Amino acid sequence: MEYISLGRSGLQVSRLCLGTMNFGVHTDKKESFRILDAALDVGINFVDTANNYGFAISRQGITEEILGEWFAQGGGRRKRVVLSTKVHEDMHNPLDGPNSAPGLSLYKIRRHFEESLRRLKTDHVEIYFMHHIARRTTWEELWGAFEPLVSQGRVDYIGSSNFAGWHIAQAQAAAAQRHFLGIICEQTKYNLNCRLPELEVLPSAKSHGIGVIPWGPLDGGLLGRNALQAQAHSRSENLGGSIERNRNRLEAFGALCRALGEHEDDVALAWLLANPAVSAPIIGPRTEAQLDQSLRALEVTLNAETIKQLDLIFPGPGGEAPEAYAW
Repeated sequence: MEYISLGRSGLQVSRLCLGTMNFGVHTDKKESFRILDAALDVGINFVDTANNYGFAISRQGITEEILGEWFAQGGGRRKRVVLSTKVHEDMHNPLDGPNSAPGLSLYKIRRHFEESLRRLKTDHVEIYFMHHIARRTTWEELWGAFEPLVSQGRVDYIGSSNFAGWHIAQAQAAAAQRHFLGIICEQTKYNLNCRLPELEVLPSAKSHGIGVIPWGPLDGGLLGRNALQAQAHSRSENLGGSIERNRNRLEAFGALCRALGEHEDDVALAWLLANPAVSAPIIGPRTEAQLDQSLRALEVTLNAETIKQLDLIFPGPGGEAPEAYAW
C-alpha cells in the first residue's frame, strides 16, 4: 500500500479510502466486518463514513454503529484507522426541532458530533467533514464551532465536502484571520465522466494545500467493468438511463481497456490516482471480493498516450477556469 500526506498536513493516509456508505444498507454487519478487517490487512488506514449513512434503505446512523461495534472488538482496530465522519444532514431527531433541517450551525455541530461519537464508540475522530456547504451560516460561527473540537483533541482536522472553489477560498481566508489551519481536504464528486471540478475546485484545493478525495470514482457504477452487461440495467433504472446516454463513450472506453488488458474500474481509479491533485479516491465495496478487485488500480500505470485517449473519450471542461472558456 502507498501512503500520501493529506493536503498540507503531516497526516499520512492510504491512497485508497474505504467508503462505508453500503454498510447496513447493501452490506450486512458480518460482511462489513470482513471488509474492514481485510482493508486493514492490505494497509488501508483511511475509513470514511457519515452520520446519516444508512438513509438509503435502512436507517440513519446504522453505518456509524456498525463501525463502532467493529472498533469495540479491540485488536488495535481503532488505533490503526484514520477515521472521518460528517455533519450537515437531517438526522430526523425530534429533539432537534426546527434545527433538524439540512445545514450547519454551532448548535447542530455540537449535538451531532456527540451523537456520532456515541455511535462510533470512540472519543475522537481524525477528520470531521462538513458534508455540504452551508450557504446561510457565517464562517465566524462555523470556525467558532470547529476550533474548540480541535483544541480539545476531539477532532484532529476539518474537511469539506461538495464545496465550490470559491467556498474553499472563502473558508480558508476566514480561518487564516483566526490563525486556524482550516480545511485540509475536500471530498468532491470527480471521475472520468464528471470532470467539472477541474475548472475551479481542483485549482483552489491545490492553491490552498488541500487534498482532494474524490467520491463516486466509478460514477455510480457507470465506469465499472460490468456496466454494459444486461444485468447492470436491471440493478438500477437510473444507471440504465446513464448507460444509454453514454453508450458510445462507454463502448470506446471498454475497447481501450481491453487493449490495455485491464478492467474499466481499475483504469478509472488509476486515472484518478495519476492526478497529483488527488489524495485518495473513495472506494465503496459491497463485498470483500470487490475490495480485493479495487486494489489492482494501485498497480496500473497509465502512460501519456493512454491519458490522451481517455481525454478524447471523456473530454474534460478544457482545463482550469477561466482559460477553459475565455482567452
